[in-house]
Amino acid sequence: MRHEPRRDSRGILDPGRLLRRVRFRRRLPAPALRPWVEHYWLIDWDLTEPFDQQVVPHPSVNVVFRAQDGATEHGEIAGVDTGLFAVTLHGVGRVTGVQFRPGGFRPFWCRPVAELTGRRIPLAAAHPAGAGRLVGPVCPGDDDDRCRRLDDLLTGWAPVPDPATTEAVALVDEIRADRSVLRVADLADRHAVSTRRLQRLFLDHVGVGPKWVIRRYRLQEAIEQAAAGPLDWSRVAAELGYADQAHLVREFTAVTGMPPAAYARSLAASGGA
Repeated sequence: MRHEPRRDSRGILDPGRLLRRVRFRRRLPAPALRPWVEHYWLIDWDLTEPFDQQVVPHPSVNVVFRAQDGATEHGEIAGVDTGLFAVTLHGVGRVTGVQFRPGGFRPFWCRPVAELTGRRIPLAAAHPAGAGRLVGPVCPGDDDDRCRRLDDLLTGWAPVPDPATTEAVALVDEIRADRSVLRVADLADRHAVSTRRLQRLFLDHVGVGPKWVIRRYRLQEAIEQAAAGPLDWSRVAAELGYADQAHLVREFTAVTGMPPAAYARSLAASGGA
């Protein structure tokens, strides 16, 4: 079992700029929740001017609590976002969030997770699993207080382990860690299952299909590599399973809004990653 949260910045565009403007950290949940929860994430800011941040999201569901400029805290369930997530922070505020492991929200939601894809639902209206109610706001207090409230909330939803969730979580972990996974058919063959079964499993538990998950993780790798400096993009495209360099550049541009070379230049101009 993991003893500390992951430390990479995968998916965050220009992570160095983010860390210069806000306080960002991750914490692990209570041990009993770790089969389903990747980490808690906490952000605090006190800004004199608005700050725009963009993220190429993971195939994960998040539960997010946000309080800004003295407004009442707002909690919501955020399904897998298939586009580029953008947010503008201003004034003084805090966010306390739960990033579930891809596939890990199914025991809390108890319905196909694809219902949430591309959607953000107020927590008060969602009632996952007929869940227990959160007592008091999440964001006030120190990090330990905030994480303890999240532990209490998620434990109160009484998730029940099931083999399909365990399988879905493990398959996505494999895709994320093994860059040789480039085709759904190869993954299916490796595990002696049909591509149709993988498709059903992923839509039910992750919210998106296995092909999308593979493409998203390989694109996040390309974004990380773009930050490293000049590259042979034809080689990178081949390594990440793209048909050719042009295909990689098109997908990179479609998701991030700029081609790889321009993204690298933007990092250099902002002070680097």
